[in-house]
Amino acid sequence: MKKNGEFYGSHRVISPKGLLPQAADVIDNTTEIWDNEILLDVIALQPTATAFHSLKNKFGEDIEGIKGEIIRIVEEKGKFQDPLTKSGGMLIGKVDKIGEAVADKVDVKVGDKVATLVSLSLTPLKIDEIYDINLDTEQVFCRAKAVIFESGLYTRIPDDLGEELSLAIMDVAGAPAQVSMNARAGDTVCIIGAGKAGMLSLAEAKKRVSPHGRTICMEYSEKQCDTIRELGLADCVIQVNAQNPLETYQKYMDATGGRLADLTISTVNVPDTELSAILVTKNTGRIYFFTMSTDFVKASLGAEGAGKYMTMVLGAGYYPGHDIITYNIVRDNEPLKQYFISRYCKH
Repeated sequence: MKKNGEFYGSHRVISPKGLLPQAADVIDNTTEIWDNEILLDVIALQPTATAFHSLKNKFGEDIEGIKGEIIRIVEEKGKFQDPLTKSGGMLIGKVDKIGEAVADKVDVKVGDKVATLVSLSLTPLKIDEIYDINLDTEQVFCRAKAVIFESGLYTRIPDDLGEELSLAIMDVAGAPAQVSMNARAGDTVCIIGAGKAGMLSLAEAKKRVSPHGRTICMEYSEKQCDTIRELGLADCVIQVNAQNPLETYQKYMDATGGRLADLTISTVNVPDTELSAILVTKNTGRIYFFTMSTDFVKASLGAEGAGKYMTMVLGAGYYPGHDIITYNIVRDNEPLKQYFISRYCKH
């Protein structure tokens, strides 16, 4: 076991030197751990929706092609990082070894199952085999090893929710946590996108703004709009393409009687939706862009061009306790929990 590893994992950086692992091009993914690291036996990877979208764009439904590309990236970089967006994802695994310098500091033991709460784009990863990829859930099942740095965040997988459900929801835990932190009683909260992040955010928003606030869902897919209505997650559901800002704004105004959002959470994984989020949010309102496809220049200049002074947060995936917040959303909403089980627990 190597000694005196650096807190943030910079001892694993191969090139360029002087950077932290996320920004580095190549990191050391050897499985001999340093004394301040935790080694995991990987169960499955959950790439970000944006990263998996890039893989699908390149390979379609060619699973072998996607497998090969993931392995190529990891062999080249020592980690999984989408070349286009630089995003990664997260993983679940079983604790294999704990470095002696952190053994008395961590709250896990060998054999515990955990979900990482830091990006795959900074996580040393060595893949032996990818034996299954679910194109529907975008989960990658493999035999691999991964390293958690001393600074790394993780959460133990609760017995009542299990591996696959935890894998699905921890990937997007930052979004509902931002709702928990920012939504207030009486607010109008607009969620753009009704995937995992959007649904969890709607459930949390509905709880936070009650009894006099409103939850608005804007979603492209008619099928997913119907699902949101069936689950009762939103007071108002608007089917619209958020890449068309003027149409989005008009449909929103018509559906809400002109009541602009106090808080907007954008969870869509496609570009050019920044202006739609800005237009449906009131002056002095708050927008949280939970997507790696967000363009900061478009967001900042879009707000300026619309003459709106607002707080905009881009992609801050971590919030203290966001794992517990998200686990409890699913525990407290049985219809949503059953939907997630039927949708994402297929392996």
